[in-house]
Amino acid sequence: MNKAALFDKIEGEQFRKGAENFNVGDSVKVHTKVVEGDKERIQIFSGVVMGIRGRGLNQTFTVRRISYGEGVERIFPTHSPRVEKIEVERAGSVRRAKLTYLRGRIGKGAMAVKEKDPVTTGAAK
Repeated sequence: MNKAALFDKIEGEQFRKGAENFNVGDSVKVHTKVVEGDKERIQIFSGVVMGIRGRGLNQTFTVRRISYGEGVERIFPTHSPRVEKIEVERAGSVRRAKLTYLRGRIGKGAMAVKEKDPVTTGAAK
């Protein structure tokens, strides 16, 4: 067995089974496991997905939220065992792969991402 096949086999076991479908611009809730001493609890970080980078096991995504008037960004590995689940609250419609322009905005404009329109059929009103 060559190295590439061996790496693929090992990585295949590490992938998250229920792959969440989210994109840049979506508002998400990321449920993470936090260990405090001997106790473990779930902590929720909600915000807008600013960017996705990497592929395979190395894929990460950045989530930004405004907390007490300050912008807070966290980078999460997509296939980490510490990430319990990812809920999509609202699907966003953006034209960029990275939403770094949100860093310069303040107030309500910092979270302003247009909501994705539901798909309409050919039969109009």
